[in-house]
Parts: sequence; C-alpha cells; structure tokens
Amino acid sequence: MLNTMLVWIIGILSLIFAAFLCRSILMQETGTPKMQEISNAIRQGANAFLKRQYKTIAILSILLAVIILVVYSVLGKSTEGWIIALSFLFGAFCSALSGFIGMWIAVRSNIRSAAAANKSLNSALQVALRGGAVSGIVIVALSLLGVAFMYYLLGAYGYDIKEIPFLIVGFGFGASFVALFAQLGGGIYTKAADVGADLVGKIEKNIPEDDPRNPAVIADLVGDNVGDCAGRGADLFESTAAENIGAMIIGVALFPVFGINGILFPLVVRAFGLIASIVGVMSVKCREDENPMRALSKGYFVTSVLAAIAFYFVTMYMLNNIWFFYAGLVGIVTSIIIVLITIYYTESQYRPVKRIAKASETGHATNIIEGLAVGFECTALPVIVLSAALILSYKFGVLSGIENGGIYGTAIATMGMLATAAYVLAMDTFGPIVDNAGGIVEMSNAPIQIRKRTDLLDAVGNTTKALTKGYAIGSAALAAFLLFSAYMDEVAKYSGSPFTGVDISKIPVFVGGFIGAMLIFLFSGLAIRAVSDTACVIVEEVRRQFKLMPGIMTNKQKPDYAKCVDICTKSALKEMIVPGLLVVIVTVLVGTILKAEAAASFLMVGTIAGILMALFLNTSGGAWDNAKKHIERGHHGGKGSEAHHAAVTGDTVGDPFKDVCGPTTHVLIKLIGTLTLVLAPLFI
Repeated sequence: MLNTMLVWIIGILSLIFAAFLCRSILMQETGTPKMQEISNAIRQGANAFLKRQYKTIAILSILLAVIILVVYSVLGKSTEGWIIALSFLFGAFCSALSGFIGMWIAVRSNIRSAAAANKSLNSALQVALRGGAVSGIVIVALSLLGVAFMYYLLGAYGYDIKEIPFLIVGFGFGASFVALFAQLGGGIYTKAADVGADLVGKIEKNIPEDDPRNPAVIADLVGDNVGDCAGRGADLFESTAAENIGAMIIGVALFPVFGINGILFPLVVRAFGLIASIVGVMSVKCREDENPMRALSKGYFVTSVLAAIAFYFVTMYMLNNIWFFYAGLVGIVTSIIIVLITIYYTESQYRPVKRIAKASETGHATNIIEGLAVGFECTALPVIVLSAALILSYKFGVLSGIENGGIYGTAIATMGMLATAAYVLAMDTFGPIVDNAGGIVEMSNAPIQIRKRTDLLDAVGNTTKALTKGYAIGSAALAAFLLFSAYMDEVAKYSGSPFTGVDISKIPVFVGGFIGAMLIFLFSGLAIRAVSDTACVIVEEVRRQFKLMPGIMTNKQKPDYAKCVDICTKSALKEMIVPGLLVVIVTVLVGTILKAEAAASFLMVGTIAGILMALFLNTSGGAWDNAKKHIERGHHGGKGSEAHHAAVTGDTVGDPFKDVCGPTTHVLIKLIGTLTLVLAPLFI
C-alpha cells in the first residue's frame, strides 16, 4: 500500500512542480513586437498541424481498438479484449497528450529564451532548459500515473494482481502506436521544410539560415516543434510506459519471492528518478564564458548520481538484494557512457565532426562519404557497451540466487537507464526551443551579441538532440530484451506450455527473422522518400516565390510563409500513413501465418537491425549538422565558401536521417514489441 501511495504522491507533486515551472517561464519577458509576431506565426502553424495530425491518428487508433476487440472476441476472450482495447485507447490518448504538452510549452518558451538572451547566456539557457523540463517532468509523470491508474483500477475490480500486467499491455501499445505516427509525421514536416529552405536559401540565394526573406523559414521553425517536441514527447512517453509494463510482467514470474514488490518496483524507481531529474534541472547554471554543454552535462551527472542513490535505497527496501542494485547501477552507468559516446561523435570539438568539416573542402561527395563513414563507425562502441550491460545485469541477477533473477536483472538495468528520462527529455526539448529562439532573433534583426548567444545555444541544442536520440536507442536496446522476455512469458501463459527459446534453424522461424530485418530497411526507405517528395515540392515553391516576387530579396515584398506551411502539413499527413500501417500489417501477418516462435524471431532480429540502423542514422545526421555549424563559425572558409556549400549538402542529407528515420526506427522497435504482446493469443 505504501509503495502505491509513493507513486501517486511523487507523480502528482511532480505535476504540481511542472505547473509552477511553467508559470515562472510564462512570466518572463516576450521581447519586441517583431519577435512576438514571428513567435505567434510559429505557434499558429504548429497548432494547425497538430490538430489535423491528431485527428488522423485518432481515427486510426479507434479502428485498431475495434480490431483488437474483434480478435479477442473471436478467440473467446471478449472480456480481456475490452480491457486491452480500452487500455490501448487510454495509452494512445496519454501519448498524444504528452506530445501536445511538449509542443505547447516549447512554442511559448522559444520567444522567452530569445528575449532572455538580451540579458545573458545563462538566462537564455535556463529559460530554454526549464521549458524543456516542463515537458520532461509532465511526460514521465503521466506515464507513471497512467500505468499506476490502470493497475489500481483493475485491482479495484477484483482482478488478480499477477494478471493485471498482462491486461494493461494495450496501454503500452497505444502509446507506441501514437508515438510512431507523431514522430513520423512531425519528422517529415520539419525535415522537408528544413531541406527546402536550406537548398534554395543557403546554396542558390546565399542568404543566412532563418533569414526572413526565405519563404520556407516559418515552416522550418514550426517543424522543430511538431517533430522534435510533439513527436519526441510521445516517443519518450511510450518508452517509459512500455518498459514499465514489460518489467512488471517479468516481476510476475518472481511473485513467489518478492510478492507485489517485484511488480511495483519499476514504478517506484521511476518516481524517485523524477525527483532526481527535478533537482538536476534546477542545478544548471552557466557563466558567460562557459560552454553551455558543460553546464547541461553537470546537471545530467547530478541527476544520475541522485538517481543511483535513490535506486540503492528503493532496491534494498523493496527487494532486499544488493545484486539487483548493481544491475540497476549498470543501467545508469550505461546511459552515461552512451551519452558520452554520442557527444564524441556529434560535438564539433572532437575528431569525427572535424573530419567531416575538413572533407567538405574537397567537395560535396567527400563530405557525404566521410559522414557515412562516421555513421557506420559509430555503431561499434554503443553495441559493445550495450552488450556488456546486458551480460553484466544478467550475471548480477543470477548472482542474486533467485530463480529467473537473471532476466529480472536485465529488466532492472533498463529501469536504471530510464531513471534519468525526465532530465534527458528536458535536454531534448531544449534543442528546438533554442533553435526557434535563434530563428526569432535572426528574423527580428536583433543585435549581433544576442545572435551570438543564441547561435551558441543552437549548436549545443543540436548535440543535446543527438545525445537524446542515442539515449533513446540505448534504452530501446535494453528494453528490446525486456519486451522479448515479456512476450515469451505471454505466449507461455496463453499456450499453457513453457516457451523458453527460439530455434532459428526452423525455416518459418528463420523467415520470421529475415522479414524483421527487411522491415527496418523498407520502412527507412519509405520514410526518407516521403521527406524527399515533400522537400521537392517545397523547393519548387520557394523558387517560384523568389522568381515571381523579386522584391523579396530587397525586403520590398513579404514572402508567403503560409503556403509553405500548408504544403508541409498536407504532405506530411499523407506520407506518414503508409509506413506506419506497414509495420502493423507485417507484424500481424508474420504472427498469424508463421506463428508465435517465428514472431519472436521477427521481433529480435528486427530489433537488432533497427538498433544498428537507428544508431547509424541518428549519429551521422547529427555529425553532418554540426560539421556545417563548425564551418559557419569561421573554419575552413566560413559561411558562403565552397566548403560551406558542401557542408549544407551533407546537412540536408543528414536531416531525414537524424530527425525522421532514426527516431522513428527506435519507436518502431518498441511498437513491434508491444504489438506482439497484445496479439500473442492470436499467434499461438
């Protein structure tokens, strides 16, 4: 009872703190009338897109809930079907709400961060980070309270506490389903606008980034919010929700040892992680001559240390076994190492980005070749670290002396890695906030000193977005084994016989894995093509406006920003449907035709391919982007040089990599995991 109360109390207090933080941000200055005009245009465009996108997602979600209900009714499990279908809709709603909250605070923090840059670097940094923290805290708290509410509600209706985790898998599936479409649609929107704006503005017209003369600039700034804020908010929500449920299912296997504590442990640990994240965010301060990334890193390490301390006390109180604390510590340390690896590959002060910038001196092709080399290379260290984490956490679980302790150790490592999720999400949302702040400053012709501060924060924001994606992929990798183990437990439960291994020497099982790997490549191809198709239309539109309205270049005519916003909105919503539905359809076909063991192979091989693909796409894209910014700061010829033009090309290639395919691929991994959990009875 006390453990349940702790989850509710911490979750609710975190929401209250987020409201307090939000109020303090909204009280900040909003800059000049020109800055307010630009900010309002961004907000209106983001709201219009999200309204239309969520309407589409709502229709798809209702249809899928009906299908789940029909499937379970045909299988003679109509009561379970109703519970799973309703939990699916509830998870979908909470995921959509998380995305909306992330965007809502971002489009209000951007102008306040821009105005704060007039005072100091620290003021602008704190406004942006705390704006991101509102999103991070609310999203993690909603995930926590959503799962706790479902658990409490079903318990109040008399369901066996050991059965409830199997009944609320729909919550995680609903969250994953919405996250995939939110990330995919938002990503297509933002990168099509970004690519279109850069190709015509920077290369053909040789005007700066975020120049108000560029007709696609408002669409680009809107895209930062609908992709990086709304999309990533839904993404992180589904990560925490799905992994909580997966760990609870594994905790059921240890019920004879730990009782209900083994099931509730993931929720209690996540609650204390929220407290650690809040302290970490409030500890961030930056001197005028200090690299803002250093200040953000300090806050992250404060969060990690506090999370580790809380993990120890919660583990000893609820599980009373030091080996499980060591497993959790493995997860926390793994998250730090993954973040450091991502910083190394995407920060401009290190070798990989410098090599891409240097390669730009010899042309567009060498920039692309070097960027691809960095992308392929960057997969090695994370795989080694994640493999070591799985082996160590499993070993610590075995050393606990408890049957099935090894699998539970890997689940606890996943909980450790996600203990800092709220702080990491704050850093992620910080990125688009400072990107928008820089755009607002540029478009309002603010003094150069303010632009220098926002440029510095924007470069740091690129790194925080990259490391957040690395962190999300790392957590997805650990969670993949967690969801796979939960799927095996689910199959064993419904089939009535043990399911302890997958024999890939069987032809159907091998084929299932083969299709899983293929799906990752096919999905990535469709997503990149969607960006290309939309970007081509944007390029043509921007060229048309420059040609028919020559006064744009001399500031005598105002570009038609709304036209580019409308093109991106319509195209992104149309293009997101096929790749998203493809994932669901292929998973269902593999499970129903090839059956449960082949579906397990499909899940694991697809996960392995997806993790490698996401690492490649996210890191190479981030490195290309910061190589361009490195040149723009005066290296290798600076802005307008041939090296800069080559770097812009690399950046535009990397845009769909890091902001569309990479993030959606790791969402896809968890969607497959939660979908197989929900439909396990159909696959038997």
